[in-house]
Amino acid sequence: MDSLLAFWSHALGAVAMATVLLWQLRGWAVGPAQKLLLGGLLTTAASAWLGGVMAGSMLADHSETARNLVWVAMLYALSSTGEDGARQRGVGLVYGAVALVLGAQALVDSLAPFARPGDRQALEATGTILRTITAAGALVLVHNLYGQAAAASRGPMRLPMLGLALLWAFDLNLYTLQALGLGLGTTLGDLKGVVVVLAAPCFALTRADSAAWRPRLSRAATFQSLSLLAICSYFAVMALLAAALRVGTFDWLRGLATLGLAGMTVALAVLLPSRRARSWARVKIAKHFFEHRYDYRAEWLRFAATLGVDGTNDPLSGRIVRAFADILEAPAGLLFVPDEGRFVVNGSWQWADRLPAGAVAGEGLDALWPAIGDGHILEFDGHRHGWASSEQRKVALPAWLLDDPALWVGVPLVHGDRAVGLVLLAAPELRRALDWEDFDLLRTAGRQAAASLAEAAGQQRLSDARRFDEFNRRFAFILHDVKNLVSQLTLIARNAERHADNPEWRADMVATLKSSVGKMNDLLARLAPAATPQGRAPLGPVELRPLLAGCIAAPRAHHDVRLLGDGGIDVLADSHSLEQAIRHLLANAVDASPAGEPVSVRVSHTDCDARIEVSDQGVGMDAEFIATRLFTPFASTKQDGFGIGAFEARTLVQAMGGRLTVESRPGAGTRFTITLPLSPAPPAEMPERLIA
Repeated sequence: MDSLLAFWSHALGAVAMATVLLWQLRGWAVGPAQKLLLGGLLTTAASAWLGGVMAGSMLADHSETARNLVWVAMLYALSSTGEDGARQRGVGLVYGAVALVLGAQALVDSLAPFARPGDRQALEATGTILRTITAAGALVLVHNLYGQAAAASRGPMRLPMLGLALLWAFDLNLYTLQALGLGLGTTLGDLKGVVVVLAAPCFALTRADSAAWRPRLSRAATFQSLSLLAICSYFAVMALLAAALRVGTFDWLRGLATLGLAGMTVALAVLLPSRRARSWARVKIAKHFFEHRYDYRAEWLRFAATLGVDGTNDPLSGRIVRAFADILEAPAGLLFVPDEGRFVVNGSWQWADRLPAGAVAGEGLDALWPAIGDGHILEFDGHRHGWASSEQRKVALPAWLLDDPALWVGVPLVHGDRAVGLVLLAAPELRRALDWEDFDLLRTAGRQAAASLAEAAGQQRLSDARRFDEFNRRFAFILHDVKNLVSQLTLIARNAERHADNPEWRADMVATLKSSVGKMNDLLARLAPAATPQGRAPLGPVELRPLLAGCIAAPRAHHDVRLLGDGGIDVLADSHSLEQAIRHLLANAVDASPAGEPVSVRVSHTDCDARIEVSDQGVGMDAEFIATRLFTPFASTKQDGFGIGAFEARTLVQAMGGRLTVESRPGAGTRFTITLPLSPAPPAEMPERLIA
């Protein structure tokens, strides 16, 4: 019954694959991958038929090996048909390893029928293990090819990759069970043709325009494949050695297997924990398996991410050193920058030991600095051992750079045409000579780091300039206020000779002097570094009537100033800032008005805001002057004016959440309007509750 089931299942599989082959032959485009696909269909049909009629024979075993070899060849052809034709040698090694296992499997299948019974058992067990390895490696290749394919090519590849995955996943489980000696493996072997029938529709529905298959393999995929290959190879060799120990008949074979097993165990225990061994392996893999040492996209993304990290305690200089150390796997580094004719250590990363002798004062860097402006990478081992290039030998290095064996590479940070920094990297455990790829990557990264360093220095200078600008603006406002105080004191000194005998005038003079002294003290306090910037004092309710009365008192002494409207309202403002703004506007209005024309201050309000209008009947201003010069600091039409009154008034009003507008026409006077929000009314007091 079992043999009948095996025959019909394999026969159905052979018929299904043959039908798919005939279907795909119609109008199929000729190409390497297409030919191999047709060959895979043919060998799969032949393997299924021979597995049913000649199960267990050498011919049936060889047909299965040929089937796997053709399918692996098709995967390899697809992996090397990218748009740029680039092929990563690391991926080729994985395919070569799988092909080598298939060759070993064919050799074992050829020797098994002619071996003695004891050796035949060992060869059959070895063949089963090799088939398990083949299925596992082939599944890795399918996953690698499909997972790393371009998005546009996954659609045409999905079905054939699914069909191959079905075939090899079944083989992996089948031969694993047979290697373990379980009876379920025999039953699954009889149903192998059914899996071929299930996989046939996947190949039948494959699109003929396989030119759309454009998979591109990344370096990460290659390393993943190499890692899986190494793991599978290790366990495969272990399994083969264990099988040899179990069934081998020759003493030398058993001894060799024991020695190999012990050697692999020791190597695994010694090499894996060793950082130097891992570093050596990475260097050798990058050197022999790839066309380029670096994955430039990954390196650049990592470099940019390291430079742009915020929210850490590491300054930019330390992040720059760490970014270069990550590229060359250096354990530590230093950053030197010029500082007023000297060269100092600006940052470091993991440099726990003391600085090299001469590094503290930057000895000899003043002569080295002009020579590194072209961006040449400094390789100190080349100078120490005499194999540096002629261009590198032209650079005279300070003695302390060569005397300290921990220093390995120097990377100049060039911005424009001058060096703005020099990164010194410590040597890793596995020192190597740098090549052109290292130089190009480090030189390009050096320019990017130099731009970041220059930008940070520019930001610092801009921040300093902003602080000075804030101080200068504060001083300009205060200077304008001092000018007004000087005018008041000058008026007092002028009237002192005529009114000195008047007791009322003397009392008024004393009050004015006290007020001026108090304002001068306030001005000095506003100049302090910790003072609150203009207009940023806490806001609160301010009653307009007393404030406006105080503002018009001084100019009313020599000019007619009228207060109109309802001043008994409160606005949300800072009383000192509002008083300053109104005084500036009143001073400008009085200066612009003829002697006989009054200046009016009118107060009005709506439900939500109040308006303070300062009007004069002066010469007025045209629209061009208002738009371009009125609120421009240090632009004044007065011979002795500072041109900052209107600018300061608008700045103060805007800082309190209000706005200052102006209406003026030549010959028709000017009206400034301050609009401020009304102060919210305090909650009504609750009537006291009587207690019975």
